[in-house]
Amino acid sequence: MKKERTGDNCPHQILSLTGISFERRSVIGFVELTIVPLKDNLRYIRLNAKQCRIYRVCLNDQYEANFQYFDPFLDICQADPNTRSLEVFSQFHLSAAQKIDPDHNSGELHVQIPEEAAHLVGEGRGLRIGIEFSLESPQGGMHFVVPDGEGTLVEKSAHMFTYGHSARLWFPCVDSFAEPCTWKLEFTVDESLTAVSCGELVDVVYTPDHRRKTFHYLVNTPACAPNIALAIGPFETYVDPFMNEVTHYCLPNLLQILKNTVRYLHEAFEFYEETLSTRYPYPCYKQVFVDETEDDATAYTTMSIMSTHLLHSIAIIDQTYASRKAMAQAVAEQFFGCFITMQNWSDLWLAKGIPDYMCGLYSKKCFGNNEYRYIIHQELQEVVGYEEQYGGIVLDPWQPPASGARVEAKDVFYFPVRNVHTMSPRYIEIMRKKSHLVLRMLEQRIGQELLLQVFNKQLSLATNAANTKIGSGLWGHLLLSTNLFVKAIFTVTGKDMAVFVDQWVRTGGHAKFQLTSVFNRKRNTVELEIRQDCVHERGIRKYVGPLLVQLQELDGTFKHMLQIENTVVKADITCHSKSRRNKKKKIPLCTGEEVDMDLSAMDDSPVLWIRLDPEMSLLRSTVISQPDYQWQYQLRHERDVTAQSEAIDALHNYPEPATRKALTDVIENEQTYYKIRCRAAHCLTKVANAMISSWVGPPAMLTIFRKMFGSFAAPHIIKQNNFDNLQHYFLQKTIPVAMAGLRNIHGICPPEVVRFLLDLFKYNDNSKNHFSDNYYKAALVDALAATITPVISVLQPGAPITADSLSADTRLVLEEITRVLNLEKVLPCYKNTVTVSCLRAIRRLQQCGHLPSIPTVFRAYAQYGQYIDVRLAAFECLVDFVRVDGKPEDLSSLLTAVESDADPCVRHGLARLLINMPPFERAQRHRLDTEAVVHRLWNNINCLLSNDARLRCDLVDLYYTLYGLKRPICVPLPEIQAMMKQMHHKERERLEREREREKEKERERERLKEMEIKPVIKQEVEDVKYEPEVPMDTSLPITAMDRIVDIPLDDMLPVPLSSIKEEDVKIDVTSVPTELPVRVFSDDNKREFMTDNAVALPGIPGTSGPVGFEPGMFRDKDDMGAPKAKKKKKEKKKHKHKHKHKHSSKDKSKEHKDKDRSLPPRPPSSTEHLKIKEETRETLSSFSSSQSPSEDISSMPSNMSF
Repeated sequence: MKKERTGDNCPHQILSLTGISFERRSVIGFVELTIVPLKDNLRYIRLNAKQCRIYRVCLNDQYEANFQYFDPFLDICQADPNTRSLEVFSQFHLSAAQKIDPDHNSGELHVQIPEEAAHLVGEGRGLRIGIEFSLESPQGGMHFVVPDGEGTLVEKSAHMFTYGHSARLWFPCVDSFAEPCTWKLEFTVDESLTAVSCGELVDVVYTPDHRRKTFHYLVNTPACAPNIALAIGPFETYVDPFMNEVTHYCLPNLLQILKNTVRYLHEAFEFYEETLSTRYPYPCYKQVFVDETEDDATAYTTMSIMSTHLLHSIAIIDQTYASRKAMAQAVAEQFFGCFITMQNWSDLWLAKGIPDYMCGLYSKKCFGNNEYRYIIHQELQEVVGYEEQYGGIVLDPWQPPASGARVEAKDVFYFPVRNVHTMSPRYIEIMRKKSHLVLRMLEQRIGQELLLQVFNKQLSLATNAANTKIGSGLWGHLLLSTNLFVKAIFTVTGKDMAVFVDQWVRTGGHAKFQLTSVFNRKRNTVELEIRQDCVHERGIRKYVGPLLVQLQELDGTFKHMLQIENTVVKADITCHSKSRRNKKKKIPLCTGEEVDMDLSAMDDSPVLWIRLDPEMSLLRSTVISQPDYQWQYQLRHERDVTAQSEAIDALHNYPEPATRKALTDVIENEQTYYKIRCRAAHCLTKVANAMISSWVGPPAMLTIFRKMFGSFAAPHIIKQNNFDNLQHYFLQKTIPVAMAGLRNIHGICPPEVVRFLLDLFKYNDNSKNHFSDNYYKAALVDALAATITPVISVLQPGAPITADSLSADTRLVLEEITRVLNLEKVLPCYKNTVTVSCLRAIRRLQQCGHLPSIPTVFRAYAQYGQYIDVRLAAFECLVDFVRVDGKPEDLSSLLTAVESDADPCVRHGLARLLINMPPFERAQRHRLDTEAVVHRLWNNINCLLSNDARLRCDLVDLYYTLYGLKRPICVPLPEIQAMMKQMHHKERERLEREREREKEKERERERLKEMEIKPVIKQEVEDVKYEPEVPMDTSLPITAMDRIVDIPLDDMLPVPLSSIKEEDVKIDVTSVPTELPVRVFSDDNKREFMTDNAVALPGIPGTSGPVGFEPGMFRDKDDMGAPKAKKKKKEKKKHKHKHKHKHSSKDKSKEHKDKDRSLPPRPPSSTEHLKIKEETRETLSSFSSSQSPSEDISSMPSNMSF
């Protein structure tokens, strides 16, 4: 739990930033904190400040104080620098966060009160602390956007803003949500710029020369430091015509689309004020739209910083939903999150969940009940999926439940969950959704009206407290904690929700039910069995309590509440109706309407379908076993979108004509919610592919599409676009993509579907449409990409891919994608949606082997300066390329972008892409799984990203994905490394001794040979003199050089010497590895394999591969030329292989030409194909997986671990 601050309270703070430089990306400023000591003997004051340079600390403007700076995040594992294990890192990570946590009375900046100023400290007396500081090129917390190019800052729309909720990154403060205070803010900027910050704008004062001006803001309602923000730029201002207290700011030339985007914002204010029965808690509200934000919207006290990408014109459909929701969410956070904040990190779930819950209610009003229930269902599935993969999320981990149950080992995360600076960003996102679901469950238990009354009571107490001074002791009402929330519920409703909170807030995981049913005809009952078999799996726990089962029978809907106490519960439910397959009668549904049904598919049971927990009043996943016809009835006739969605998920498994008909009817049914119709289209694709052998008629959905969107006279030609009916618009986008997934009996897309899609491009006419068709065109490109199937090649493997090798359909698809992409460069559409789809389509063509896998085009589109969505799509393709064909340098370039890209959103987005599509599988000894990558990632999370908590936690996620909790296997333990070094050293010494003995034998042999053919050899030796082009490296030990030069070649090489082609004598001697171990064969061994006059077989140099025959290789000795010539050749060849240098392919081709010139023409050889093999060995993997005889233990990789 939170420690009480023993040192001080901070009732007021002044923040003044004067020297703000866009050129140097720097800030010079001054802060003054007024603190009230809580005891007389206060000697140290601890504040938060990161990446700031502190120049001076002054008390009451007269006493200078000494200070110390300490940030454990600069080297998290300082105590154990050699560890590379996430288990160890997690402990140090949490410890580092707690050492500077203001809630634990800690901080990075320790100010010591000097002896002479001790008399200033008195209980209840204010003490002013002034700090002068500067900030240069901040790594986090503050972002400067200065586009390249000519022109002034205003012409280039240069601007800066703060991001995240970590104020310590840009000014010294008490960086805690639990320390609200009043603020005076001053920002001095160029005359042409505007500074937007929290609170009311009191005054704007110009300097005497009118070149600069200072904005003065006042925050009279207590606000905490993390909720203070700033944005500076050449903003255009727009006062909301419906609410004059609301002001919108955007960058130049965007005012027109700003007006359209924000025209419904006043409705959100009205909705929240009416629902909560409370006035908006602040005197004003500002929305600033800036570029390169980390998130779409972030709420601060009286203001929100939004992304420019939320802005849209009146012609855009898809973005409208997202933008309205993001702005409504930011307004909801003004009430809970900014005005009422959390008391500790453990109360984060309330600060995130309540605004989400309020925004959900607004979405329900705005977009309808179907949309709201669909969102809840999606969130529930996401939470369930995450918990089953990583472990159960405990919303409040600080206080164990009353039962005293501990978190089980299977549910322990690989990162600490007790501090927001150590949590995975994905965990925070899912936790937010889980908080929303838990509050909704609470609403179902106490009723929506009473829950809103609880919120109203908290807001009323906070409003009263905000109007008092800090001394009144009421400012605690501005904070909300789990315990306070439970007390407030009890005060308002009289219901004690402590058991509920213990079950769903202080315990992690969700329930998983498996339901099977059997109809007993004699007794007219349904025998249900509900099992919880998975309680020992990760993220799943045993549920005990009530569970609602809803049966739809012939005579209506009947609800039955079962009590779940064990892992297996059996229940007999008496049916209210008798089976009557042949009688026609309208069947009443739960909505009260009566419908006709075709009951011919039914068996004896009067039950049409069964649902489990239909209101989603538990955190659960369900597996219901019922026959296909029941799922079909549920899809057609159940009015709840969650039931229809579950039916679609189940019908994938029943590919038969009845399923096809049910899905087709749903797609055509105008009364069905559009998202269900779109999902049914995708489901029909899977069903059609499974029924391919028995499918009759045109491809699935072709008839539906032509009926809905085809011209009256010529159905194959599409009508002019008219998106006035939004349901039809979303279907028109979805059906082509679903059809593109169809496959014929050969596993390829039917040619008529490809022609149909190409016709949609040809006849697409948007000239008379009110709305933009950019998302529709992007969907058509996605559809073309989905038609592509892996190439069935008759070419030799490895043959180059050319235009001629493409099939006719693929060529048409490629031409269309190229045409659309080129058109996009000339006439870009909104958000470049078509470019994004084209890049993914090109990557799809590469994956399927229709285009060479070359990343050049993606690298061009991933450059800084391209639109953010295009960059992320290009990075997505690059991440996939690295996973399939990448080299270490490709992965390295991606990691460089993660570390140092100019846009924080790209850094975070690319890190998430690498996590979702990891470059290699864990512990598979992949070519990219190197020690260098481990050390690089480790250095980032351990010290280099000390000022960017979100990216650091992203890379912790990536590290876990690649290596797990333990030390990566490619990094041996230091002890093993030392042992291996010792073994290598001993082996090297042994080989040296062996070599010395061999040299002695070799010298003896040479002397004997010289005596036999003395006259000839003497003359030849005088002729040949080797002069290296590059001066020999004198730093090499003489003995080592002698050793290398004197080793006989035949004994070193796996392929005998005379088979290796002659190469140029100009050799880089400096590249000789001095300590290269060489396997030496003894003289006796050599004699076993060859006679003295044997000629070696030609083979591929440098490998121990197969050898072949050459014509004339067994000629007489006379034909081979004089012995002296042979000796000369041997001398030359000796240089090539002694130094084991590597030629580039350019040098090789040059050498081949030189050789062709110098050698006499050779008769055509029957082994000509060996040449090809030799020349292409650079492109193929030239290393054999087995160890070649020439290798020894000292050339083994040093990173082997045991």
